[in-house]
Amino acid sequence: MTVDVMLPYYGDVHQMKLAARSVMNQENQDWRLVVIDDGYPDPEPERWFSTITDPRVTYMKNEQNLGANGNYRKALTLVEAPYVVIMGADDIMLPNYLDVVVSAFEAYPQADVVQPGVQVIDERGVACTPLVDAVKKVYAPKASERVELKGEAMATSLVRADWAYFPSLTWRTQTIKRIGFTEGLDVVQDLALLLDIAVEQGSMVVDPVLAFLYRRHSASDSSVRALDGRRFDEERRFFRQQSERFSSLGWKGAARAASFHSTSRLNAASLILKSVRKGKFDSLPRLAKHVVS
Repeated sequence: MTVDVMLPYYGDVHQMKLAARSVMNQENQDWRLVVIDDGYPDPEPERWFSTITDPRVTYMKNEQNLGANGNYRKALTLVEAPYVVIMGADDIMLPNYLDVVVSAFEAYPQADVVQPGVQVIDERGVACTPLVDAVKKVYAPKASERVELKGEAMATSLVRADWAYFPSLTWRTQTIKRIGFTEGLDVVQDLALLLDIAVEQGSMVVDPVLAFLYRRHSASDSSVRALDGRRFDEERRFFRQQSERFSSLGWKGAARAASFHSTSRLNAASLILKSVRKGKFDSLPRLAKHVVS
């Protein structure tokens, strides 16, 4: 198969089924789907996948919970195809998704990763544009045709505002397996991988054609971590490290963008009022610290 779709799973069963069906309904049928259940305490996923007879679909369940980072790293060990998607278990591929990303790789045969067009949806599947995604749009490359980013330009653009949508990305298997996910990162592991590619002078192709629905809802791991401030502790350490890294390479613009991490600070500021409304006053010091540091 040309593309392996790895689906690390833990969470809403109905949304996971929608995600899996969206893979099986691709116009391009040259795919393999591997679902890695991280021990979700519900027998329904195993029962449901047992009814699917398509040999391209594999379901497995971890004996013990590995956590998001651990399950992503396990997923990489199972990849066989030239290209791989590590899809969110609550997201949806539009029927044209595989055609869009495979075509982009054919046009840019040296590219390491492809970002197709994405529409954000809420818990009900309704299109929406929360503040964080409105900011992403401002900073994302604006083009009516494919554009290729690499090196310092790629790094600077991404650290200003991580406008990439990790579950929608298709990666060159050789690249992502070689670099891998940095152990200990839960929130910024996708950005870390993209920046590693940029530092190696690798490239990312952005295709504006809409092909993926990314679900954003308050129950997501990143949203929960953001509201109580935990994600910003990780982000602050990460951006500090990246600023030092870029400075050592002589990438002054990228170092400055990482040091300032303006959109990350803006995100923290926007959550202060939300935390007050929800009565999560214990998170305010962490959020405020990130805004000013």
